[in-house]
Amino acid sequence: MYPEHLLVPFRQELTEAGFTELKTADAVDEHFKDHKGTSLIVINSVCGCAAGTARPGVKMGLKLTDKAPDNLMTVFAGGDIDATAKVREYHLPYPPSSPSIVLFKDGELVHMVERHHIEGRSAEVIGNHLADVFEEYC
Repeated sequence: MYPEHLLVPFRQELTEAGFTELKTADAVDEHFKDHKGTSLIVINSVCGCAAGTARPGVKMGLKLTDKAPDNLMTVFAGGDIDATAKVREYHLPYPPSSPSIVLFKDGELVHMVERHHIEGRSAEVIGNHLADVFEEYC
């Protein structure tokens, strides 16, 4: 687990863009209880691909379309251990991956961008991809 003071700026990059943090497993379960609509959940990370492409790409994707998810949520791998584990249960059969970007609709997983889809790609590529995903599902 990372010291919280190291995570603050990485957390703020998403919360300042309108994301709500889910910090406990109970908060994740509560979010999905009777879930309706769409939820984008970013599994945030301290790694370079989270900083360089995942977080900027998510923010860009939201700006590129009028069809944004109803809920913008985030958990932090290496910080919100139980909450991250619980989100990963919801995104099975995909394996644990951080950073990753997961879209749910009416409680069902409809799209996932895993770390290997993020690494080596630009924020623009991720943003454009997510905008297309939002157009389809939101």
